[in-house]
Amino acid sequence: MTAPKKRIGVYPGTFDPITKGHLHIIKRASKQVDKLIVGVAENVRKAPLFSTDERVKMVQHDIDNMYEKYCEIEVRPFDNLLIHFARDMHAHCIFRGLRAVSDFEFEFQMTGMNARLSPDIETLFLMAADKWQFVSSSFVKEICALGGDVGEVVTPATEAQLKRKLGRS
Repeated sequence: MTAPKKRIGVYPGTFDPITKGHLHIIKRASKQVDKLIVGVAENVRKAPLFSTDERVKMVQHDIDNMYEKYCEIEVRPFDNLLIHFARDMHAHCIFRGLRAVSDFEFEFQMTGMNARLSPDIETLFLMAADKWQFVSSSFVKEICALGGDVGEVVTPATEAQLKRKLGRS
């Protein structure tokens, strides 16, 4: 008798920076698989504030300090198509977080294209908790850049990195 196949999921994002909303999705996704790979997209198209290496380190630090994890969680950078990354990671599913109805149209189109490219990899949507529905990395960067308090929506380590990067420390 062969051992059951390990269920691997991918949770991709730019994470520029990682927020407590992202961490909440990571915690919930970790309940659904045996291994979760958090894919940090290079995504130069979005002109991230932090380098890919800095974002990987911030995500890894925050995951290392999560108090609830339900499976092995690995953080990896990627710079190719998400569906190719998921296939390379031997994932059977991709987790996507939805904050509002406005996220759905884009995610719906991407899911359809991914299904055409690799029909064996499912996309699973996790709705953001009420507490995190308004949080986006773009808002966090803008609020911090203008001197606002982002301590409720990012971890202290991420807040320190943001302030350092934006010259606000």
